[in-house]
Amino acid sequence: MGLPNVGKSTLFNAMLKSELAEAANFAFTTIDPNVGIVEVPDERLEKLAEVEKSDRVVPATVKFIDIAGIIAGAHKGEGLGNKFLAHIREVDAIAMVVRTFENKDVMHVSGDINPKSDIETIMTELVLADMETLSKRMPAVEKEARAGDKIAAKKLEAYTKVQKVFEAGKPAIEAGLSDEEKDLLKEANFLTLKPFLYIFNVSEGKVGEDPADLVEEYELQDIIKEDQATVISAKIESELNSLSDADREEYLKDLGLEEPGLNRLIVSAYKTLGLVSFFTAGPMEARAWTITCGMKAPQAAGKIHNDFEKKFIKMEVVDYDDFVSLGGWRGTKEVGKIRLEGKEYVVKEADVVFVHHG
Repeated sequence: MGLPNVGKSTLFNAMLKSELAEAANFAFTTIDPNVGIVEVPDERLEKLAEVEKSDRVVPATVKFIDIAGIIAGAHKGEGLGNKFLAHIREVDAIAMVVRTFENKDVMHVSGDINPKSDIETIMTELVLADMETLSKRMPAVEKEARAGDKIAAKKLEAYTKVQKVFEAGKPAIEAGLSDEEKDLLKEANFLTLKPFLYIFNVSEGKVGEDPADLVEEYELQDIIKEDQATVISAKIESELNSLSDADREEYLKDLGLEEPGLNRLIVSAYKTLGLVSFFTAGPMEARAWTITCGMKAPQAAGKIHNDFEKKFIKMEVVDYDDFVSLGGWRGTKEVGKIRLEGKEYVVKEADVVFVHHG
């Protein structure tokens, strides 16, 4: 999401290598949201496939939704704002595209390029929309709490924390809520309780810039925390998609980049969602499976097949580096590098696993 004409649809199309989203030099080109599934780039899968001589590679994926530009007054319905904000309520995280590029042919909705002002405009609209949600829910929760409902009392405490940060013009994610309190507030589906990723859409001369430098340059330290930002040029990424592999490599080399910015963006989105990948590998396929950080073995096995969770017995686990260097399942077994883990094991990033089930 972002203001109109910041490059959202251009970026979305570049990720999907398509023209699914219409991009044009006027506000509200996008009315209905565009939805696309994007593969998470992971060179480790190719190495796993090579070791196990797998027939195919299946990467993890992230679903991206491109919504129309949000403008001041969106929470009151300005620019069809209520409709657009409704699309955000169902997502797990918000990627805010922030324009820093100068282009006289692409108008800026407020005239000047001012990333801090742009972010504050959008955040204000999200906070105001959340305040409206809060005002509708608080009376019922207060009534239940007064009647002695213990869960309602806990909810009221959490809602009160959120109310205080809203009154200070800040997002709910800054309310210092515990995991239990966040669960209690899921019913409200606050927009600003979702994790944020900030995407600086830059000009060609800044594609190699460190996000931290841009955060400092635009005085965004109070808004953007460490690892919340990434840098990309939607225009360049769009151009890269039209090139052959050889020309793409040459273009990236000229820009001083090792990989397309989209790779970094997709991986950043994956991390923002609190996700990790574990792997299965064999003759049929090498596949990345997506789980939330901290998930235990039976639940992770359930991502492969529902029955694996219900009938879980144990999990064979090998560290990725050992799996590749020692030649896969056969090699790791010969040197005793396979661990047997039970129901309490927390699956880690890059674990290579084999599930035993009833």
